[in-house]
Amino acid sequence: MQTKTLKSDLLLLIAAFIWGTTFVAQRKGMVYVGPMTYNAIRFALGALTLLPLILMLRTGHDTSGQNRSFRFLLWGGTLAGLALFGGASMQQMGLLDTTAGKASFITSLYVVLVPIAGLFLGQRCGLSIWVGAILALAGLYLLTITGSFTIGRGDLFIFIGAFFWTIHVYLIGYLAQRANPLCIACLQFLVCSVLSFLAAVSFEEIALPAIRAATIPILYGGILSAGVAFTLQVVCQRTSPPAHAAIVMSLETVFAVLSGYVMLHERLAPRDIAGCILMFAGLLVVQLPPLLSSPAHPDAGPESTTPDSQRP
Repeated sequence: MQTKTLKSDLLLLIAAFIWGTTFVAQRKGMVYVGPMTYNAIRFALGALTLLPLILMLRTGHDTSGQNRSFRFLLWGGTLAGLALFGGASMQQMGLLDTTAGKASFITSLYVVLVPIAGLFLGQRCGLSIWVGAILALAGLYLLTITGSFTIGRGDLFIFIGAFFWTIHVYLIGYLAQRANPLCIACLQFLVCSVLSFLAAVSFEEIALPAIRAATIPILYGGILSAGVAFTLQVVCQRTSPPAHAAIVMSLETVFAVLSGYVMLHERLAPRDIAGCILMFAGLLVVQLPPLLSSPAHPDAGPESTTPDSQRP
């Protein structure tokens, strides 16, 4: 079992690397196309990537009590797609005016926001949640608030997006227990793609030469990030303890900073570095208690309130 867990954690580390470096692909893609155009094509590719896997798995026995009617899948996928559209749109527009590293750290706020939002659903927050929230907010302040006490336009969009990712985590957590998670993922990608296309048609200029120029960043964001990395997450979390998975996948923020530094020549000021350290410490504090109390068997403890990464 330990060998299986180690393999799963290594594959989740690959997923975190893909998600972190996707912030670079998102920025590079928008050199040529608008944010809504990028998302429309990216999530259409993500849906197409999942289709073969869904069809392959449906060839087996399908008597699980998790399966529900097509109507449930439709409305569930639609709601998840709406939340995904909100988070992805805010993130993509924010990346026009902020760095890949900062965007990743601000996005990761949903890890703290999810358990806090649970207060409104009757869930309790332990001391680690509040300590983590304070550290994350202190880091957010250093990352985003300038000397004149204003927040940058791009950082604000990313921050708003973190609330959509929080809603998305709860929706996926609810739906994945009642329907095929791959089907839900495919439907949410399709809904997000359609909404992004409608927004692109309304507010952006869509040109085939520009899309061709952005082919590699779009393929990376669509096939690798939305398709491959999400599939790795779904498969690996069957044998990786939830707390392990959450901590490994939170490393995407580190990969985002490093890839932004190497590929985009983004530089962080000492204040920004301090903010990143505080935010990362906050994420780890939130996730540490479940890790220390998680049983050896990875299937145990499904009620953990620590949010796993759900961002495609």
